Amino acid sequence: MKNVGKNDLGSKLRWYNIALLSFSVVWGFGNVVNNFANQGLTVVFSWILIMLLYFIPYTLMVGQLGATFQNLGAGVSSWINELMGSKWAYLAAWTYWVVHVPYLAQKPQVIMISLSWLFRGNGSFVNDTKTIVVQGLSLVMFIVFVWLASKGVEALKKLGNIAGILLFIMSMLFIILGISAPFIVHTHVATPDMTNIHNYIPKFDFEYLTTISMLVFAVGGCEKISPYVNKTHNASKEFPQGMIVLAIIVAVSAILGSLGMGMIINANHIPNDLMSNGAFEAFQILGQHYHVGNLFMWIFAITSTLGSATALAVSIDAPLRMLLDEADERYIPKVLLKKNKHGVFINGYKLVTILVSILIIVPALGIKGMSNLYNWLLNLNSICMPMRYLWVFLAYILLVKYMDKYHSDYVFVKNKTIGYAFGIWAFLFTAFACILGMFPKSNMYSSASSWWFQMGMNIITPLILIALGLVLPLIAKKTNSVK
Repeated sequence: MKNVGKNDLGSKLRWYNIALLSFSVVWGFGNVVNNFANQGLTVVFSWILIMLLYFIPYTLMVGQLGATFQNLGAGVSSWINELMGSKWAYLAAWTYWVVHVPYLAQKPQVIMISLSWLFRGNGSFVNDTKTIVVQGLSLVMFIVFVWLASKGVEALKKLGNIAGILLFIMSMLFIILGISAPFIVHTHVATPDMTNIHNYIPKFDFEYLTTISMLVFAVGGCEKISPYVNKTHNASKEFPQGMIVLAIIVAVSAILGSLGMGMIINANHIPNDLMSNGAFEAFQILGQHYHVGNLFMWIFAITSTLGSATALAVSIDAPLRMLLDEADERYIPKVLLKKNKHGVFINGYKLVTILVSILIIVPALGIKGMSNLYNWLLNLNSICMPMRYLWVFLAYILLVKYMDKYHSDYVFVKNKTIGYAFGIWAFLFTAFACILGMFPKSNMYSSASSWWFQMGMNIITPLILIALGLVLPLIAKKTNSVK
């Protein structure tokens, strides 16, 4: 690589650039709402634990992997390919892609909820409409977005960038205004006795452990910033500084955001639809406190609609390209590599459509109530998405094993034993969270059939999605005529 002189240092990222860039990738206001809905005020203690025991080591492991394999694109599959070979790299790439299927299945719901708040001023549409009807509309909407993605949606992507910035600003605005409301406009604090420290200590029982996957889901994804390791000035020093600052910013945002939620929504009586409608309700209440009516809620609803629409369109295409752009024909059937005139993997789109359609319609047949269905799909995301993080920690464990072979300007820990301990801990903790996350959060006794249906879907869905990745190489072997 070209040596960087003094005149080039101005173009290098500093630790604060890394921290802010990473924050926009990792964090979102929904993480505050969803985990508050699961745990109430005890989530404050949970955030502290997850940051110290998981998030900080996670980010620093990613830093070393990105610095070591900077010339391979710093992607998870390229790390695995270097350390384990092409077959395992394919499985890593497949996992990264396929875990987006539940994410894609939920986004149409988010868009409809956002539009309901924008035009009705409440989330009544999805609650008042039959589940199968809402899911039918979700399927139609998803198919429309598949068609748009196949034609190119550059204008939508630009709007999405604007929406992303606005959502970030709104998240920060909520924290500032929510925390200060009792002092500025003298509002009543919704959750009683918030100054009692005992209200923040969770009971480490089975029910609590089933909510950990949502916390892991919230702080995951920092491997996306790994390409910036060697674009950082004095990377061995400033990149980990940036990561530590990132962890502090995320922790502060999570804790203050959760406290803000407790001030406007009673943590002892959390509504069942808080995950789906909580963010909008929070901004609506905040607007009432500051005498601006529904202004905050309308802005949030617009930005949520645009952001979700963009995320849906981009997430149909981008993960699929990561899987197929440099596909090894020993593992991917050629039929999936066919492109249309817009350069889109059209048969890959069809596969996405089939999988997402099944995940949109089938659950609606067995899960009663739209709020329960929304909560279930979100929980399924928290089970499936962290599965891709397992490959990150596996790559780190192997990197520690071959530390003498691979050089890096930045090393998380130099002692192999400690390195193994961090990697194995993060791998097992992630797997533990995913497995316990399979247990539904709804009350089993209120609807036993729905509870068992959710449990079955939570187990079967990830198994089928991963198993399909094992089937494709067999199809490729028969159809591609590759020795």
